Amino acid sequence: MWLNISSTPFLLTGFPGLEEAHHWISIPFFAVYASVILGNGTLIILIRDDQSLHEPMYYFLAMLAATDLGVTLTTMPTVLGVLWLDHREIDHGICFSQAYFIHSLALVESGILLAMAYDRFIAICNPLRYSSILTNTKVVKIGVGALLRGCISIIPPIVPLQWFPYCHSHVLSHAFCLHQDVIKLACADITFNRIYPVVLVSFTVFLDSLIILFSYVLILRTVMSIASGEERTKALNTCVSHIYCVLVFYVTVIGLSLIHRFGKHVSREAHIVMSYVHFLFPPLMNPIIYSIKTKQIQCGILRMFSLCRSKI
Repeated sequence: MWLNISSTPFLLTGFPGLEEAHHWISIPFFAVYASVILGNGTLIILIRDDQSLHEPMYYFLAMLAATDLGVTLTTMPTVLGVLWLDHREIDHGICFSQAYFIHSLALVESGILLAMAYDRFIAICNPLRYSSILTNTKVVKIGVGALLRGCISIIPPIVPLQWFPYCHSHVLSHAFCLHQDVIKLACADITFNRIYPVVLVSFTVFLDSLIILFSYVLILRTVMSIASGEERTKALNTCVSHIYCVLVFYVTVIGLSLIHRFGKHVSREAHIVMSYVHFLFPPLMNPIIYSIKTKQIQCGILRMFSLCRSKI
């Protein structure tokens, strides 16, 4: 095989039929973009600087916020480039790199949500050994493991994209590059690129979701054995934020996967909207969920901003 050196760039797609309204459409997109950066950036800075938040639960939350930032910073520049400047061309190398980061970070996020479920499981089912089990070293190893799993497992389907000839078309379905969009344009045998992602998702995202579900079954069984109703409520409240984030992530992942795999008769607009929901909704909602549902985060944010005001 020889490296595909086609000079014809791919063409990104905004909202077909609404090109004249792209500038108006960009307003809510930019608002979400700014909110994601502000919300997740605030969480990372808060957890870094606030000594009371130096616990495994919040370390994992910082990892989740960093992953959400990475997803948004990877996708939104090309989206806003299309909406603001009608800059639709994207070189093959940049496109493949963007697809790599989008898909690898999705797997990293799934791994971190699994780690957060493990954290809640230990905290509720084995609280006396929590500190000895989830040491700082263990937390770092789990975080690195989630990162490596996502980064390494996405390499096999992305690398062949460089050698595929693209002769059908060069128009992609979104304002960013996805692996499943790129392979549709290839004039080559893409059997591996069709099968591998299905297997990968089954052994990562789907398996992660099953393990998270099983962990909460065990957590619920442990909580129900607690005699005091007040203590049961307190224990469950420590899991609420994580449960919401899990639902936000996996519901959008499953929805996007079903539409791409089986939605041949679904309108093109539904494909586009679902893709944006998947890539923007979790990064937007996760810091909001934790800010509303976690008192330690609320207090930390209030202390941080009151300190900022005092310095001013």
